[in-house]
Amino acid sequence: MAFSRLEKALMLNAGINIAVPGFNRAAAKAVVATLARITPSAAAGVGTTAATFPVTTGAVLGGAALATPPGQDLLERAAERGRMDRIRFEQALTDLTRVTIPKAKARTKSKFNKMVSAGMKTVKASTSYGKKGAINNAKKAFSAVTKAASAVTKGRKLPKSGIKRRLMSMMRKI
Repeated sequence: MAFSRLEKALMLNAGINIAVPGFNRAAAKAVVATLARITPSAAAGVGTTAATFPVTTGAVLGGAALATPPGQDLLERAAERGRMDRIRFEQALTDLTRVTIPKAKARTKSKFNKMVSAGMKTVKASTSYGKKGAINNAKKAFSAVTKAASAVTKGRKLPKSGIKRRLMSMMRKI
């Protein structure tokens, strides 16, 4: 199994170059075992412990590497980078919340539609197409109202009498 970049960097800081070709985990275990034999009183059983718990060994070696001055510089740079990333993230977040999506403007009714709406109310209030408050032939009523609105926009004359006269006179005021 190959070494990760972190493992290579940590071992290099500890003074062991594991990036050379042919250096594998078995060789790393042998180095740790040799270190254990060199200082038997301080590192009793390190070889077997390192072989049994490689994650713990890596964490201990990493901690030792970070305790050195280059390791401290690395930690300071990482802390500064993290601080700058947080500042950039917060700035981006405030920029996103500042940009508001414009709300859709309510569509304004056209003059013709206003005339038709008012005309239908007038028809409903009259007795021309059924009793007051009800329209019994909605198609005919709507047809009469739209024709009246069209005649008003075209500037036609008022009829002599009837619902169309009442509609057109009312629509002329709109």
